This record gives sequence, C-alpha cells and structure tokens, in this order.
Amino acid sequence: MIEINRPSPRPPGAGSPNQPGLVHRRNLGLVLTHIATQGPCARTEIATGTGLSHSTVSAAVGKLIMRGLVTEDRSSGDANGPGRPRKPLRLAPRRALTIAVQIGHEQLRTAVSGLDGTPVWMDSRPYQFTTGVPVSVADAVAAEICRAEDRIRALPRTELARVLVAMPGAVADDDSRTVLAATNFGWKRPVQLGALLAARLPGLGCPIDIVNDANAGALAEYGMRPNRSRAMCYIAAGTGIGGGLILNHALHTGGRGIAGEPGHLPVGADGPACECGARGCLVLYAGPDRVLTRAGLADSLRDHGRTIALAELLRALQDRNPQARNAVHEAGAALGTAALAIAAMLDIDEIVLGGVFADWFPWLEPAITERIAGRAATVPAGLVLITRGILGSDAILTGAIELARRAVLDDPVTVPHLQHDIRTGVPASS
Repeated sequence: MIEINRPSPRPPGAGSPNQPGLVHRRNLGLVLTHIATQGPCARTEIATGTGLSHSTVSAAVGKLIMRGLVTEDRSSGDANGPGRPRKPLRLAPRRALTIAVQIGHEQLRTAVSGLDGTPVWMDSRPYQFTTGVPVSVADAVAAEICRAEDRIRALPRTELARVLVAMPGAVADDDSRTVLAATNFGWKRPVQLGALLAARLPGLGCPIDIVNDANAGALAEYGMRPNRSRAMCYIAAGTGIGGGLILNHALHTGGRGIAGEPGHLPVGADGPACECGARGCLVLYAGPDRVLTRAGLADSLRDHGRTIALAELLRALQDRNPQARNAVHEAGAALGTAALAIAAMLDIDEIVLGGVFADWFPWLEPAITERIAGRAATVPAGLVLITRGILGSDAILTGAIELARRAVLDDPVTVPHLQHDIRTGVPASS
C-alpha cells in the first residue's frame, strides 16, 4: 500500500497519541488494514504482519466483528490435524461505505464505494457556481452528498463511514482542511470548505475530509504503474494545472500540506502577470484556457464551456490543424521547462501527465523532449522520464475513493456496532 507522509488527524482535545484510547484506535486500524490488504488471514498471521501481540489482535478482531467490519469463517483446513482449525478473517466490504466527490469547474462526480474500493454507485452531474462565492460550491456539493446518502440508506446493514471531497486548489494540512486558495473558482482567501459542508449536513454522522484533487490523482496514477519509481511527479490539467508528489513511495504533501503545486511554478521571469501575484506561471503558458485561446477556440470556451471546447481542440489536433498544434507545442515547451526545474530540485525519476495533458500527450511530448534534451546530454543520469497518465480524467475520483477507504480502515471506530438479536446473540439481518 502506498503511504501518505502526513500524520492522521487526531480528534480535538485528544491529547497524547500514547493515551490508551488512541492506542486502541490505532490497533483497530492496523488489524483492519492488514485484513483488507492481506486477507483472508488468521489471527496469528495478523500478529506476525502487524507486530501486535496475539491477545491484542484477538481483542481488536472481536471489536471489528461486533462492528460488522470483519467476518470469520467457521473453519478452514484439516480439523483432524494437529492444533486448532484455521479460521480466516475476511473484510466485510459493504458494511461501511464512503462517498467521494470530485469538484470540477463544470461537473460534480460522485461515487459511493465499499472498503475494498469497489464503487457501488457513481454519477456525474453538471452544476453552476458563482465565482468568488464559496457557499455556491458548498450548496451544490452538499446536495450531491445527500443524493449519495439516500442510496446508502436503501442498502441493508450499511453505514456511511466517510465523506471525502477532492477540490482543485491548495488544501492545508490543518484540522479544518482549509482550502487556502482556488484561483479558478475566484477563491483568493482561505475557505473552510469542510465547515461549510458540515453546516449544510448536520445529520451526516461521519467525518468530512477535503483533499487536493491532484494529490488524489497522483496517488491513483502511482498505484496503477507496474514499475513504480521511487520519486514521481504528477502534473494534470483540468480547471487549471495541479500536481502531486510521490517521494520514497509515499504521497508527499509538504510542511503545510500544499507541496506539488506546479501550476504557479515560474517558467518565464518576464512573462505575463498571474492572478496569484507572480509572473510567468506555468498555467499562463500551458493551462487549458490559455491553450484553447491560442488555438482559436476562445469563443467556443466562452459560449459552450470548457468541456465542449476541449473536445473541439482534440479533434483539431487529430485533424492536424496547425494553430491547434502550435498552441499545444507552446504548452509542451513550458512543461519541459517546468520538468527540468522539478527534476533538478527533487531528483524525480518520472513525470506523469494527466487530465487533458494525457489527451494531448502525442502533441506535447516532442516539445517537452526537445526542451529537456540539453540536460540529458550533459547529465545522462539525471534524465527524467515523461509518461502519459493511465487513468486520464478518472484519476482524481479513483484516488479520492482510495483516500476515503484508507481513512476508514485507519480509524474504524466511526462505524457503530451491529445490533444483535437478544435471543441468539448474532447480528440482526437489518
């Protein structure tokens, strides 16, 4: 499993992480995660894999069974052989479900998934928001969460255990998961999006997480790669340009949770002014709106929206339209400059281009290769591999589903105990 290098948030007032209650929660998470990733497995195998004592594992398993998160086979193997029969433990993936929401500029994508990461319901809906007014986004997202929650209520013996929202913009690693800025939405000041959603969903009964959408995409893309490099940078274009870093096989979010944001990396010292306050930012050369404008599709972008304009651009590229190809070539040159800076600073092995960059990859790659060729000639060992994203536009939602799943596996105490039949002592059927 790919790690995330920031500590799990602790409940307010929780005190020292060594307090008995937190140790208990940590042990539950270790055991459930082992069963989810390595199961079916016996208690002795869990103890070996986690380093916990057999008694601690047995106590945790009992509590997980009471919550309905784990089931135990009656017996397995030769009951007449030496020792006690092996009783494998299995994850009950549909007992606790998660909701993941991907916020786009024109659409909201939503998935309800089990603890094995398998979606049980997915949907995509257009929506509108008012630029610079965060509550307009919060209203739309809260409505989608309510729709997804209605789907969960219709399922027997299931609980909503986590909601995770993937947002384009820098998200701080604080208790509020504050969106520090989202320039494409006109958010130039910090917005506590989690608090806005919680206020609109008072009866939700589970935690709400806010994550940077490109970090979710980076996690998903890295997990899909057959030969995982030690250090990878994910750069994706959607509403703007976002990114995520994998360092030493772990998602790296930096000291404040905002590492890996290449959109405002300067690639032209004397370039145009950016709304972030700097000049020559990558997004001004390679952002979707910039490329569409340079390709002669500004009217389509204004009149029909980004999704339709991007589809027109892709057709123009395939039809060898020179203006479209020149616009994407310019974007590729800027991406090559950014790639050189990222690789030199972080010793990156691979840069993965996702989102619409994956769609444009055949036309971006020559310009990127040309820009980094000089460094490859002088420092061959420092050559960075530029590759195309595997998941394309599905990377962010896929990563959001995985992050929500991990959050529940790490801390399953939000899932209540199953109601038991007082006559038989076994879990009720509904």
